[in-house]
Amino acid sequence: MFIYDSVQKTKLQLVPIKAGEVSIYVCGPTVYDDAHLGHARSALAFDLLSRTLKALGYKVTMAKNFTDIDDKIIKKVETTGKSMQEITSFYIDSYLKEMAALGVRRADIEPKATQSLDAIETMIQTLIDNGFAYRVPSGDVYFDTSKDSHYGNISRRVGEDEENQSRVAHTDEKKNPKDFALWKACKKDEDICFKTSFSSGRPGWHIECSAMIEKHFHGNNEYSIDIHGGGADLLFPHHENEAAQSRCATGHELAKYWMHNGFVQIDGEKMSKSLGNSFFLKDALQVYDGEILRYYLNSVHYRNDFNFNEEDLLAAKKRLDKLYRLKKRVIPGQASVPHPAFKSALIEAMADDLNVSVALALIDQMITQSNEKLDLNPKDKKLKNEILANIEFIDSLLGFGGKEPFEYFQIGIDETVKNKIESLLHERAEAKKNKDFTRSDAIREELLAMGISIMDTPSGTLWEKA
Repeated sequence: MFIYDSVQKTKLQLVPIKAGEVSIYVCGPTVYDDAHLGHARSALAFDLLSRTLKALGYKVTMAKNFTDIDDKIIKKVETTGKSMQEITSFYIDSYLKEMAALGVRRADIEPKATQSLDAIETMIQTLIDNGFAYRVPSGDVYFDTSKDSHYGNISRRVGEDEENQSRVAHTDEKKNPKDFALWKACKKDEDICFKTSFSSGRPGWHIECSAMIEKHFHGNNEYSIDIHGGGADLLFPHHENEAAQSRCATGHELAKYWMHNGFVQIDGEKMSKSLGNSFFLKDALQVYDGEILRYYLNSVHYRNDFNFNEEDLLAAKKRLDKLYRLKKRVIPGQASVPHPAFKSALIEAMADDLNVSVALALIDQMITQSNEKLDLNPKDKKLKNEILANIEFIDSLLGFGGKEPFEYFQIGIDETVKNKIESLLHERAEAKKNKDFTRSDAIREELLAMGISIMDTPSGTLWEKA
């Protein structure tokens, strides 16, 4: 397996800390609002990574956190009157349901900041005791970036963007502008506070991930985990700050490899709420099936920026349609084993830093060749079973192709229309039972006029959009 390391800026062969096992930590969402396409892109990229590693025979342990303490969450508490628990639980549940709709497998570990306060306090206290952090009169605790000679090695830059760097307004109490908050003391009018030995307050954004990683993973004397991942926007300052505080608290580096997925753009503009073009995932799922969105969002290499537009999405759907038309030709059947050369080539493509373009081209080629073989041998059961096995392997590796074809081709049809179709099919079944073939044929024509084609099978009548 070769992966692109964001720090060394080159592809490297993956050599895990422990042979045969890979530990991955991916930065999850701050749960104060609905998930957007950027969240989906990141989740899908690392879902592909996990699936590929497992196909290569690795034991994979993945963690994805939920930031459920944050200034934005607190602001939502103030504006809605709901409790922090109500808000965060709602958005965590929504996130998980939407990721499931995309076929994203659950992480093995899903830590929350509220469940990690002891680990956070311990790490901050360690940094204070070892002189890497300092407490100011207000009760805030800051990391002293001047004490870390390697600060900046992750992102290769050190900026002073206060909004991103510490998620707290500038204060003269900091020794220098690059220092970032490990702990924020509560002000007099704030109710959401957690007691620690240094003050009552809440953790800074960056410390949460470092503490969670140390709590749940045990690496070696060089690294805590194999791979740390997230969106490209997290490289600085979030991952830079994580690396610094973890390095100084533990005496070793946080991750052996760093991976970052590209931005999502909508018709060329970087997705941003400030630009007014944020595209919530829940809205996309109301229009498009999750598997179609998965195929589309994974059709561009994870490191590249993704330009979301409906024209390309529909083109991706047509490409996926071809796989399901092939699957329709070979069911019912009993999957055997995938063609060895096809399976090997597909894994080889994905093992090259998730080269999905090559993988999708191989699938297109398999579809074309399979259809040609079926045209020559339409009743070849061995061939059909091998094709089914190919499709099952595609589903396990890339996460699409697992639906029943007729179910897939019913996607997007309104429930009212579905009910009418089912009613007509029931009426047609009764007509056939009574040998009223004139009425049966008329119903078929009526369905065809609605854009619905039907197929009679031993197990019943199947239908789809014509």
